[in-house]
Amino acid sequence: MQKEELPLSSKMRLIFSIPVIIAALGYFVDIYDLLLFGIVRIPSLKALGLNPDIDGTFILNAQMVGLLLGGIFWGIFGDKKGRLSVLFGSILVYSVANIACGFLPYFPKEHLVYQYAGLRFIAGIGLAGELGAGITLVSESLPKNLRAIGTSVVAGFGLMGAVVAQLTVELAGGWNISYIIGGILGILLLFLRISVSESGIYKNIENQVVSKGNFLSFSLIRIV
Repeated sequence: MQKEELPLSSKMRLIFSIPVIIAALGYFVDIYDLLLFGIVRIPSLKALGLNPDIDGTFILNAQMVGLLLGGIFWGIFGDKKGRLSVLFGSILVYSVANIACGFLPYFPKEHLVYQYAGLRFIAGIGLAGELGAGITLVSESLPKNLRAIGTSVVAGFGLMGAVVAQLTVELAGGWNISYIIGGILGILLLFLRISVSESGIYKNIENQVVSKGNFLSFSLIRIV
């Protein structure tokens, strides 16, 4: 017996529900902060007296390593402690790191390149958790026939963060102000997350004796 098809109004209400909207805003801020260093790389490094090519590559690599390690960390953490824990933790990490980047001109000049790289590494770790946890939360909150649409809404709106990042840099009047704005957007998003509840699927297995956050289960070669 087939289930009764939901009316269009009900589908739209689910697709634009609070978890989907918050996840879309989260991905928006995530893309903004992720691409921001690439946009302000040359002006920020020149203002700090660093080499845009050599030092810029080093700092970008530090951010990429942070993204790689953060993806693994937040994936395991999200399975063990829940999707909302990842969302709150990751947003807080990259927001603080971005605000700190805005105050780099006031940091001690000695070893400034390592300080910049360290902050982008920390930001990378935080940025790695936002999308995965948001998409997972949306997928687990929507009926299976609406999950693809819901995640598409998140991805489509989130990509606008790249456009806004470029416009912010042009209008803010300073590269460091753009970092601070990105951090503030993350903090505001953190308050919006309070209205989101954990997904029903995770709640159902939270207290069950099942393996959660087992990284080795994704390996091609399982270590026994």
